[in-house]
Amino acid sequence: MTTAHTLAAGDTAEAAPAAARGATVWLTGLPSAGKTTLARALAERLRAQGHEVEVLDGDEIRAFLSAGLGFSRADRHTNVQRIGFVAGLLASHGVKTLVPVIAPYADSRAAVRARHAARATPFLEIHVATPVTLCSQRDVKGLYARQAAGEISGLTGVDDPYEAPESPELRIQTQGRSVADSAAELHTFLTERGLA
Repeated sequence: MTTAHTLAAGDTAEAAPAAARGATVWLTGLPSAGKTTLARALAERLRAQGHEVEVLDGDEIRAFLSAGLGFSRADRHTNVQRIGFVAGLLASHGVKTLVPVIAPYADSRAAVRARHAARATPFLEIHVATPVTLCSQRDVKGLYARQAAGEISGLTGVDDPYEAPESPELRIQTQGRSVADSAAELHTFLTERGLA
């Protein structure tokens, strides 16, 4: 099977079928924005079409690859770079790598994008633009409630910065929409890019 990284620049879309083309699809957004739910729904669609897909869940990476890191700006940056390295490696071998990770700082995401560009590996930044008020209502992990109660601090988007992407490849508004609708929008976008 020919993968995208073995083809000349500019020939990728024409020469390789969509299922053979790897890419990193980075879903950034606030805690409880719906990033992981959306990534898993998209993964199901892509696998049904014969794509090789991996979801790099931020919590799992924290537990196994970045267990020694805290939540300082430097540690968050290191965590994002580690995830970005793994994502780029997988994507360069033809895997659709879905990364539902907050990655709160623009410079961290830019560094991951630059490494992908250096290897001619597609990197798509998707902003899951769920308002903080809705995220705090969902509160999937109870983080907003714990922060409000003074049990934790440094919650991204509340008392720690979140730098929303200024020019993402796609911005998905999830408020008032089903997961299926949001996944369909993202799938359509990937299809337009020759990746699905």
